[in-house]
Amino acid sequence: MDSHGNITVPYAGSIRAAGRTQVEIQQEIVDALKGRAIEPQAIVTFADPRASSINVLGDSVASIRYPATVSNERILDAITRAGPKSPGFDLWVMLERNGKRETVPFGALIYEPANNIYLRPQDTVFIYNEPQTFLAFGASGRQGQIPFDAWRISLAEAAAKAGGVIDAQADPAAIFLYRGETRKVAEQLGIDCSRFNGPIIPVIYDINLKDPSGYFLATKFEMRNKDVIYIANAKSVEVSKFLNYLRLIVATATDPIITATDIQALRAGGATAIVTTPVPLSTPVTTPAAP
Repeated sequence: MDSHGNITVPYAGSIRAAGRTQVEIQQEIVDALKGRAIEPQAIVTFADPRASSINVLGDSVASIRYPATVSNERILDAITRAGPKSPGFDLWVMLERNGKRETVPFGALIYEPANNIYLRPQDTVFIYNEPQTFLAFGASGRQGQIPFDAWRISLAEAAAKAGGVIDAQADPAAIFLYRGETRKVAEQLGIDCSRFNGPIIPVIYDINLKDPSGYFLATKFEMRNKDVIYIANAKSVEVSKFLNYLRLIVATATDPIITATDIQALRAGGATAIVTTPVPLSTPVTTPAAP
């Protein structure tokens, strides 16, 4: 093979070999010889098996390196060779080919056969364990980072995993999903992307569960890894928070006055010990000495 990845075959000329399987090279040689020989045949073998090897490695498999076969194995075939220790929804599979990388969850190879593509010589398959999770905030029964525990879940299922919408606090008409979409998808959604740089555009989806159509949309809306759900408080809750805040301010302002009045009353009664109520640190209180 020359520096350009080509081989020279008598009467067939220059044949592209780099990045191709044995079967592909053989077929091109046969096609090139059809006009020069009767029923031509060709057999291609690799002189250096390391140049046609496939690597499978990761923290969930026994890392191996094996030669590419003529039968053209797929990604799942390579993973089977390595013997994953705990195949499940937490596994991710990354394929590196010609300096480019693509990553999919393990379930995407099983439930969507189109993702289980053929491997090529010098491909590298890396398998690692990382649970798919989403973040839940606001008026939900459970907050924080929550695992999918499945390959796919809907927005309605994610809200249920987060403890649902609390009746006394949440506003079912104000559920927000925060996600980074590609620029192409954002433009298809009608978003003005001129204000943003880079390929990822921050997008906020607003779901109204009071509307039946919003509920059915939530059951069809697929969650993605690292999505963020925020369930807003009801307006009555915000009013209650404001009133509680005012009540706290009023109570804090009257505490020093009540304390001073109590001290004067105790002095008039000839008390020898005074127990005061807590007051803000900014208000100095002097305890009188015993007579």
